[in-house]
Amino acid sequence: MELHHLTATKARELFEAKELSPVELLDAVVARTAAVEPGINALTEEMLDDAYAAARTSQERFAAGGSQLGALEGIPLLLKEEQPIAGRLNEEGSLTEKGTIAEASHPIVDRIFNAGAVVHGRTTTPEFCCAPYTHSKLWGVTRNPWNTDLTPGGSSGGSGAALAAGESILATGSDIGGSIRIPSSFSGIVGFKPPFGRVPGLAPFNQDTYCADGPMGRSVADVALLQNVIAGPHRVDQASLRPAYTLPAPNAAAAVGMRVALCINLGDYIVDPVIEANTRAAADALRSAGVIVEEITLPWTRKQIVEAAWAHFGGIMGPFITEIAGANSDLLMPYTLDFAKRAAQAGSFAEGLVAEAAIYEPLGKVFETYDALLCPTLATQGMAADFADPAALVDVGGAQVPWIESALTVPFNVIGRVPVLALPSGMAPNGLPTGVQLVGRTYDDATVFALGQAFEEALGLWTSDSWWPAMNAAANA
Repeated sequence: MELHHLTATKARELFEAKELSPVELLDAVVARTAAVEPGINALTEEMLDDAYAAARTSQERFAAGGSQLGALEGIPLLLKEEQPIAGRLNEEGSLTEKGTIAEASHPIVDRIFNAGAVVHGRTTTPEFCCAPYTHSKLWGVTRNPWNTDLTPGGSSGGSGAALAAGESILATGSDIGGSIRIPSSFSGIVGFKPPFGRVPGLAPFNQDTYCADGPMGRSVADVALLQNVIAGPHRVDQASLRPAYTLPAPNAAAAVGMRVALCINLGDYIVDPVIEANTRAAADALRSAGVIVEEITLPWTRKQIVEAAWAHFGGIMGPFITEIAGANSDLLMPYTLDFAKRAAQAGSFAEGLVAEAAIYEPLGKVFETYDALLCPTLATQGMAADFADPAALVDVGGAQVPWIESALTVPFNVIGRVPVLALPSGMAPNGLPTGVQLVGRTYDDATVFALGQAFEEALGLWTSDSWWPAMNAAANA
């Protein structure tokens, strides 16, 4: 496998065996970035002087050996721009924030630096992270390395695209409606939406139960590695859970005999036949690993989910965007203005809370019998990279639906205390990967990682040298 597509766990093995150095690995991802970034546009900035200084320090530590090595020692990593670094730009993809300098770092940023990671850049988002695709007036269009006509998703689209293209080894994301899992599916990588409170955040959205910062990578073990670095209580976040929870090393054997509920449409979602077929193949892969998988139904409706979500957005995130939109509408993206309009028209926050409880109840009953739920991540095969009209409909197997009804991620923000591991499930005819979600009981992170590891080993897709996009000349145009 090319160095730029190594997993973090494999890179660590090579570092310790002195067969690869952190500087050599950074050289590889920097060269890869220079080759593919003009066609992908996944980065807002590179931080190469600091990164090479960190890589040289890590190289010295590996040479010396001993206990001073951090969990991410020497591993190239990209940070989602939404997660601020004190003293650096924090523009959130918006012309209204152009030139803004962060006064404080996000809690996970400090933890990542302290763990020895080589942070070499930051990744693009849609404006204020309020779209499932990644393009803005400030940063332009981020494209999917598998098919550059299509989006890598959003809002962590830059992270997803960069990992698929080989521009880094690890990356961070955040998720309020699928913003880690949507790019994970479209980009063919692994991502984890932690349950609310597991990973500390910054005010005020650290207190939003829909929100989670989380890890993205190219294997289940890599994502678990990064998750263990960023999780745990923090002094700035009263919602962060204590004591700190450490995931055990993902172990496929632990999944044998587990019971998983398969639900293709989560009630009445329309799902593309290709997505359904790949999800059923995922279920078969779990069965081959010794997991009991049985198909179930849920009484949810898209209308119920969407109304609950918009009531929540209208009560928390909506007012912030509405305030910004009031004086700057000419500077904002159409999807930002659309978000503000929909949030203003939504039901009351109290009505949303009632709906959230009603949505969780049937899933809670499922979890009395099953250890986890398996379902698609997205109902659609893809969306245009420059998806221009937020009111436009998305194709789902010939049907036309609003984008929010193509994202089977949203229910698990509505009930945000469940952990969700997003994994590739196969390929679509348009050249994009498809994905599935493993949803666990509230705060039962270890189970979805055990199942994810079993699935990864049984399916054998993204661990193959041939999985990653070739990034031919067309991608660099």
